[in-house]
Amino acid sequence: MQNPFETEERQAFRETIRRYVETEITPNIDEWDEAGDFPWRIHEELGAMGFFGFGVSDAHGGLGFDDAFMRAAASEEMARAGGTGVWAGVGGRGISIGPLEHFASEEIRDRVLEDVVLGRKGSCLAITEPGGGSDVASLKTTAVRDGDEYVVNGSKTFITGGMKGDYFVVGARTGGPGLTGISLFFVEYGTPGFTRTPLERKMGWWSSDQATLYFDNCRVPAGNLMGEENTGFIAIMENFNFERLSLAAGALGMMKTCLEESIAWAQERVTFGKPLIKHQVIRHKIADMSAKVDQIEAYLNVVCWQINEGDMPVAEISKLKFSATKALEFCASEAMQILGGAGYLRGNPVERIYREVKVFAIGGGSEEIMRDLSVRQMGL
Repeated sequence: MQNPFETEERQAFRETIRRYVETEITPNIDEWDEAGDFPWRIHEELGAMGFFGFGVSDAHGGLGFDDAFMRAAASEEMARAGGTGVWAGVGGRGISIGPLEHFASEEIRDRVLEDVVLGRKGSCLAITEPGGGSDVASLKTTAVRDGDEYVVNGSKTFITGGMKGDYFVVGARTGGPGLTGISLFFVEYGTPGFTRTPLERKMGWWSSDQATLYFDNCRVPAGNLMGEENTGFIAIMENFNFERLSLAAGALGMMKTCLEESIAWAQERVTFGKPLIKHQVIRHKIADMSAKVDQIEAYLNVVCWQINEGDMPVAEISKLKFSATKALEFCASEAMQILGGAGYLRGNPVERIYREVKVFAIGGGSEEIMRDLSVRQMGL
C-alpha cells in the first residue's frame, strides 16, 4: 500500500533499519529466543543508527528532531523479524528516554542521557506494580521526603529491560490518593535498598528480560525528582502515547510478516492436487489479512500525521492501539491456520508471533483500558 506521507528521508531511515534487521536480527532470532537473551551490541548498533534519538537534542546524543512516521517505521521494521523479544528488549529504554529528556535535571541529563540514547547503558520506565497494571492512578510505591533525600518503598513488576537496566524512571506516590499525588524519580541500580529479580517462563518475549523491582527504604537525592512534585501522572500519560504508537506499529509489522509467510507457504504447499493458494478458502483468508494490514497502516499514517502537526490525538491513538492488536490476533490466527502443523513448530516466524500476540494486547494499556480511554476522550 503506497504511503502518501513517505519522503526520501523517511524511506532511507526505514530501509536502514530493515537491512539491519534482515542481516543482524532475523538470522539469529530463534537462537536468541531459545537462549533467552541477545547480545548487548544490538543496543549500541541501533543507537548509532538513531533508533532511540527521536525528540532528544543532539547535545545528548539524539537526532535533534522528532518524527512520528520514523518512530513508527522503526518499530514496524523491528517487529518484521517475527520475534519481538529483541524489539522489546531494546525498546524498554525508549519509553524512559522521553521523561529523562524533558523532566530530569540538567546534571542528570548531561551525565546519563547520551549513554542511554546511544545504547551504551540500559534504562527503564518503572510504573507497573504487582497490585495493578493499567490503573496507574492507584500505584502504591511511596517516596517520602526526608531532608535532602526521598525514601522510596514499594515494588514494580513486568519492567522490560529491568534486569540489565542501569537507570530507572520510577513512579512513586508523594501526595494523596489519585492522579495528583504521583511523582517521577531517577533511580540508579546499585542504590542501597534497590534490588531486582527476573520474571521467567513467559509465554512470549523469550529473548527480552523483564524484572520485578523492590525498593526497601531506598534513599535517592531530592535532586532526582523529575519535574515538579505530584505532577508525574501527566508525564506518564504523555509518555504512554508514544509507547502505544510504537506497539501499534509493531503489531502492523508482525501482521505483514504473517501475511508474507502465509502467501509463501500457500504458493509452495500442494493439497488435493493443487497449491493451497488456488483454494478459494485460503485465498479469502489472505484477502482478509491483506485488508486488515491496509486498514491499520492507513490509520497509523493518519495518526502519525496528526502528531507531526502538533496534535496528540489521544482518542485516536487509543483506538489505533486496540484496533491494531485485534487485527494482529486475527492475522496470527489465520496464518497459523494456513501453515497448519508447520506453523505449530518452533523455529518459524508465525509460531513466534502467535505466542506474542497477547503481550501486545496487554502492554502499554490493555485493549479494555484503550476502549474506555477513547470513549472518555470523546467526552462520554
